[in-house]
Amino acid sequence: MPGEYDEKRKFDATPEPKMVRKESGEGPLTFVIQKHAATSLHYDFRIELDGVMKSWAIPKGPSLDPADKRLAMMVEDHPLDYSSFEGVIPEGNYGAGEVIVWDNGFFSPDEDERLLFYDREEAQKELRKCLENGKVSVFLHGVKLHGSFALVKMKGEGKKNEWLFFKHNDAFAKPGKDILAQGASVISGLTIEDLKNGEEPGRVRHISAAVEPADIPGARRSAFPKKITPMAAATADAPFSHPDWIFEPKMDGIRAIVFKDGTKVRLVTRNHNDVSRQYPGIAKLFAEQNCDEMVVDGEIVAFDDKSVPSFHQLQQRMNLTGDADIASAEVRIPVYFFAFDLLYMDGSDLTGCAVVDRKAMLRRAILPSARLCILDDFPEAGEAAYRALTARGFEGVVAKRRNSKYEAGKRSPNWLKIKSTLSEEFLIGGYSVGLGSRSSTFGALLLGTREEDGSLRYVGNVGSGFSDKTLEQYLPELERLKTKKTPFSAVPPLKTPATWLEPKLVAEVKFNQWTPDGHLRAPVFLRMRQDLDPEELLPAEVVEVEKSPEQSADVVADLVKQIDSGKRDFSLHCEGHEIGVSNPDKILWPAGDGQKGYSKRDLLRYFAQVSPYLLPHLVDRPLTLSRYPNGIDGGMFFQKHWEHKLPDFVTIVRLYSEHANEDQEYIACDNLPTLLWLGQLTDLELHPWTSRTNTEPDAHDLPTIFDGSAENIDESVLNYPDYLLFDIDPYIYSGKEKEGAEPEFNKEAFEKGRETAFWVKELLDSLKLASFVKTSGKTGLHIYVPILRHFTYDQVRPAAATLCNFILRAHPKEITTDWAVKKRTGKIFMDYNQNSRGKTLSSIYSPRALPHAPVSMPVSWEELKKITPTDFTLTTVPEILKKHGDPWAKILEAKNDLKGMLG
Repeated sequence: MPGEYDEKRKFDATPEPKMVRKESGEGPLTFVIQKHAATSLHYDFRIELDGVMKSWAIPKGPSLDPADKRLAMMVEDHPLDYSSFEGVIPEGNYGAGEVIVWDNGFFSPDEDERLLFYDREEAQKELRKCLENGKVSVFLHGVKLHGSFALVKMKGEGKKNEWLFFKHNDAFAKPGKDILAQGASVISGLTIEDLKNGEEPGRVRHISAAVEPADIPGARRSAFPKKITPMAAATADAPFSHPDWIFEPKMDGIRAIVFKDGTKVRLVTRNHNDVSRQYPGIAKLFAEQNCDEMVVDGEIVAFDDKSVPSFHQLQQRMNLTGDADIASAEVRIPVYFFAFDLLYMDGSDLTGCAVVDRKAMLRRAILPSARLCILDDFPEAGEAAYRALTARGFEGVVAKRRNSKYEAGKRSPNWLKIKSTLSEEFLIGGYSVGLGSRSSTFGALLLGTREEDGSLRYVGNVGSGFSDKTLEQYLPELERLKTKKTPFSAVPPLKTPATWLEPKLVAEVKFNQWTPDGHLRAPVFLRMRQDLDPEELLPAEVVEVEKSPEQSADVVADLVKQIDSGKRDFSLHCEGHEIGVSNPDKILWPAGDGQKGYSKRDLLRYFAQVSPYLLPHLVDRPLTLSRYPNGIDGGMFFQKHWEHKLPDFVTIVRLYSEHANEDQEYIACDNLPTLLWLGQLTDLELHPWTSRTNTEPDAHDLPTIFDGSAENIDESVLNYPDYLLFDIDPYIYSGKEKEGAEPEFNKEAFEKGRETAFWVKELLDSLKLASFVKTSGKTGLHIYVPILRHFTYDQVRPAAATLCNFILRAHPKEITTDWAVKKRTGKIFMDYNQNSRGKTLSSIYSPRALPHAPVSMPVSWEELKKITPTDFTLTTVPEILKKHGDPWAKILEAKNDLKGMLG
């Protein structure tokens, strides 16, 4: 007996397919949205369940704005074949009018940002329950629609089939964007207007339609290939969005190309090893595919217990050779193949075709299953994809230019990897001598990357990231490759002796960023990569991404909007990370003397606003925290070392503490999420070291091993400051201070300090030493003389003392260098002992824990004649910076060479 769908249609008069309920297949569940110009224009939303398409008519169509609640009328079930139906339903038939497939793709019945739900039975079971309860939440992964949507059944008489359809407020929500403006079909490129004008629905405009591989633009006839070296991605410096790009999840697995020739299947890794035997389940799935000939690029992936790709899990299977071990591993550590590119199919080489066309053909070529998956992509919304994926624990995304060809064996800027933790593979060309506790192993690995001409360019050394166990484990491997001649095109500038190696080992190293002259900033060793062929390791490349102004939101403006939401407790979303904020309205700087008070929310807003100017002065520098959990009147504590679990985005500097006689962990504020996290911790004052872990650009010869022994840190770059400092601290009291308290700000004290600062400048000018000045945020001034890192703290401090004493002799009544507080009273104390490793001054743009929330502010020497420290607060500084910029932006480019002065 025919059902409601068939009863409404005359199949001798309409091209629509008949109802056929199909058996449950494999792979993810599908959805389709058809644009239908019937009596009135509407959109039909259909989702697969139990062999049919559950359907709703949505008069106004879908919206990306969570505020838009669209009426959705549930209609009769449609056959699965209807999902690809496009054409004209003739007049006189039910639903007469034009139909196109406006969007299609896969979905999962849940609110998590999961890309696909591969367990069909579990998914359908969940979906049945949701329909019965009248609330269906689906995560769509289509061409146009992505993210979480809801269908909620309306209650009340006469509302049997009435539902509401709306977008959840997730990373893919876009209030204000008219998604319906994208009016063309995703399978033919036709519009409703094209059909009305008489165009045939079978006409192919987009490769998504059922066309032969040879018909794709760029395809060429070719014999089946025996070998293809994978195309590699360059590294992008930041997430971005752009309509000319698509974005895929970055999977932490083993890259493999699958060659299927009839029933013969080979899985070949990047170093051209055939691993079909190690992964028999994947090979079998490809052998069962209907396509006779195909070459597929993809990733072999294992997952951890949180369903996140895990290279560590995969390593347990990589070197298995025994049949019994492999069979056992198939059960214990299941692996999946995520296909993302089709390079060859049925006699046609597709590498000259656009990647979007290759991916469209890939979806035709492969029938997905639980273990064989097609890696889907996000069109244009790269930043949203990056945030969603990194929040789930993925490495990041891979961006691919939509029209890019497959450049086999090349690292191309048309593919870009964007990872939450920047990492790359490098060849090991040597190692430095170990000191202290490492004297029996090695100090640091010397890293290089291949240039286009085959030469090995030195990019830096890595000494962090090793345990005692890994140092001992890798030493024999290194020693077997010893050679007398450096493999690098130019001898690295090293301070300690090096042992040269044949570059046959590959290390994966994470780092903060590339320096302008091509070296690694703050590298940390991650692991050896035995799955990569050192002979075919491609040159590392970093690309400055292009951003679409229409697609890319202003990061700071977005953060300020989040901070000013008025929510009591909330999470800040920043660069793919989530920072929880509690008690945002707690007052940290109480109001008084006609001045407003400032809360934690104000501090977070300030950090976000000044971050572009502040962060460059904090990067690579160990930090001492000054925490005020109950505000400036509620007590504080310094925190140099961190012993608790840290967010993933926080950089740790592990260094030897002579005071504690052990290694300890310091925080470095290397990114915006860390700065905001410090605000949540009520770290009101930022006190960075005056030395850096990064050797660029003037300390290539200095080691970067800071832990293990006092000798290591003494020899390291952290013992070589970037600045010679003068701390000008007036001990001229206002008369309002409590007994034993430090002097409060008063005009007389500041005038005397200002006069002293110009005496220092006059002396520095006579020595032809460039200098920079800032307010301390209290009564004092700080003068920074940027210097080339040729001298240690112990050498720089006596130089500062000599200059201070020279000024003292010229002005004995006004100046003192005496440590006794009683002897300082009424004078300007010049503290040259700040030129010591581990001693810190407040950073420029750092708030101070004083009434009215003053800020340590850099000024020009000309401006110093006119300003007072009270001009600079949490309120005023962001506007000043927006108008005038950072006067210290190029301070490290103005370094003085002290060799002549110090000999």
